Amino acid sequence: MSGLGISAPRLLLRKLHQVMAGHGDAEQRLNEIVRLIAGNMIAEVCSCYLRRAGDVLELYATEGLKKNSVHQTRLRFGEGLVGDIAARARPLNLSDAQSHPQFAYRPETGEEEYHSLLGTPILRGGRVIGVLAVQNRTRRSYTDEEVEALQTVAMVVAELVSSEQMVASTEFSDAAGNATLPHHINGRVLAEGLGAGVALLHEPRIEVVHAISSNRAMEMARLNSAVNALQSSVDKLLIATNTLFKDESKEIFEAYKMFAHDKGWLKKLQEAVNSGLTAEAAIKRVQDDTRARMKEITDPYLRERLSELDDLANRLYLHLDGRSQIDRRNLEKDTVVVARNMGAAELLDYDRRRLKAVVLAEGTRSSHVAIVARALGVPVVGQCADVRDNVEQGDLMLVDGEHGQVFLRPGDDVRQAFSRSQRQRAQQQAKYAALRDKPNISKDGVPLKLNVNAGLLIDIDHFPELGADGIGLFRTELQFMVRSQMPKVDEQTELYSRVLDKMDKKPVVFRTLDIGGDKLLPYLKTKPEENPALGWRAIRIGLDRPALLRSQLRALVQAAAGRELSLMFPMIAEVAEFQEAKLLLNKELTRAAQRKDGPPTKVNVGTMIEVPSIVWQLPHLLKEVDFISVGSNDLMQFFFAVDRGNPKVSDRYDTLSPSLLLLLRNIAEHCEQAGKPFAICGDIAGRPLEAMALLGLGYRNFSMSSETLGRVKEMALSADISKLQNFVRGLCQSRDHSVRDQLRAFARDHSIII
Repeated sequence: MSGLGISAPRLLLRKLHQVMAGHGDAEQRLNEIVRLIAGNMIAEVCSCYLRRAGDVLELYATEGLKKNSVHQTRLRFGEGLVGDIAARARPLNLSDAQSHPQFAYRPETGEEEYHSLLGTPILRGGRVIGVLAVQNRTRRSYTDEEVEALQTVAMVVAELVSSEQMVASTEFSDAAGNATLPHHINGRVLAEGLGAGVALLHEPRIEVVHAISSNRAMEMARLNSAVNALQSSVDKLLIATNTLFKDESKEIFEAYKMFAHDKGWLKKLQEAVNSGLTAEAAIKRVQDDTRARMKEITDPYLRERLSELDDLANRLYLHLDGRSQIDRRNLEKDTVVVARNMGAAELLDYDRRRLKAVVLAEGTRSSHVAIVARALGVPVVGQCADVRDNVEQGDLMLVDGEHGQVFLRPGDDVRQAFSRSQRQRAQQQAKYAALRDKPNISKDGVPLKLNVNAGLLIDIDHFPELGADGIGLFRTELQFMVRSQMPKVDEQTELYSRVLDKMDKKPVVFRTLDIGGDKLLPYLKTKPEENPALGWRAIRIGLDRPALLRSQLRALVQAAAGRELSLMFPMIAEVAEFQEAKLLLNKELTRAAQRKDGPPTKVNVGTMIEVPSIVWQLPHLLKEVDFISVGSNDLMQFFFAVDRGNPKVSDRYDTLSPSLLLLLRNIAEHCEQAGKPFAICGDIAGRPLEAMALLGLGYRNFSMSSETLGRVKEMALSADISKLQNFVRGLCQSRDHSVRDQLRAFARDHSIII
């Protein structure tokens, strides 16, 4: 059975345009539309389901199914194939629909004789308002052209449904009424801080008034003109960011420029216009496809790329509307921007005097917008899934970028509490600033090393303000993650050299590439893994791809020529792995000795303790290394067999569990006996109570995020370690789930500030 011919989409759109402009009520025209679709797509069935209150889909029109099923057949979101299409907001193409596990039989429709199915969501303003589906008796897979054609037609149906209000808006009044009530949302901290202001919806509310074009040449000219204006504005934006940002952030905007000129994206837009759509409808058609792909992709790098295409589509809308850029330069009130996601460039559209916070439905801490927000000092809370369904433009929002909370339309009690938090934060920041130049020594005179984690030159720029001793963990993978291709050796060398220059002889410990797991590189082809945290990642990739690891080691050695270099390997599970990695380093040191610049004056080689198996080989490992650093986040994950990204189990075990404290004490004892320096990094190093426990276990060298340094330093300066040690080590023998309460009581009794 042949499908839709190449010229058929344009013919179908012309016929639909005539129906849209014709007489009769909306339901009659919808019946005519499904008849036309069935005829033109050579489908025996075409059905249109519309969304009703309570996330129910009702059959509104059909050609091919039993007529008495219209307005009788209903499916909930997620129920049956139609419900699955609506719930996931993406097309479904099946050659044997009845064998699909989601298939739900409705005897009143008579659809049991139809096997193949193609369905697509009907979208309006990014919201699913229905489903359009075609079916055939024969088992067949619909072509990509037919899928795209049905998606295009669904836009026309959306225009009819919305303009005629075929489903009364009052049906949703209960849900809409909730928009006046206070609402609390939990998310993830992407950039620290507190911010309050009125909500501003980031995505432009541009409706596609006319989907079908009456003059294709004119629409193509409009599109091309808008594309040229977009590319020009992005070029200007890049010039502006040259003075505001440097290094990695600059690379982010260079990649953004590349996407604005991407031929594949532009070709899709032009093809959509050629099919008979208006320029606005073409942009929406391609944007909907991009957003559908984003829902299916878990790779954070690819999601970042698609997010930037989504941003560019929004900008292109505005250029079609005659505006050169998003008009956010002069905000009248303190503002909280709300978005599904954002590209880094979009953040710069906003008046930074009035932009107080950003709330994202998606987003990760390593996303470009989070990196730039931290550089600008703008709090960001992400992964607030339902925020856009609950917020209205102008709503008051309080954003807690310390605990990952967002408060919509808060009551007076919440406002007052938040204001107190803001005042307390300002007072705390002033107090921590006053401690900056004080030596890092405990109350009883024990010297400590309080270091910060870093990964970009942006982090280094703020180092002098912190009062830290050095950088205990420099995450080298971030330079690889913000690029679209592998950085060359000389580019890596330049970064590492600049880090050392900026630190001006302050210690820096570089961690070699810790990629894999949730940190994927698009140019390093990997197969999906069922358990990526335990899979091909970190040193395993480096040893399996020695050229990759050697190029990084070469860059580090060259950058440190004539000065001291400290580096460590991540996720070492056995001594043999460390020996193999060190052998590659020694080859690069031998190579450097023959160069004009020469090798580093001294090289300190260490390893991360993250995999429990290496703990049982510590006596042998400590003969090989110059130092170790305990990576507490992964160590705890592997120790308790807990996926830290799974909310069902991530909080099941406490970091102050006696068993984990005993393990950490065991590591410290081995290092003390061997006379080897040891440090600890990760979340527990940056929490005052946990850091206090670590002091009692013998840890004196900590590395943490810059935001937590002040409060850990305040705790450390108030602690008497001589009294703390016996108490904490005694707790290691406890059988309790956690010793958190005992530690708090000790801190209270001994005036330790936590």
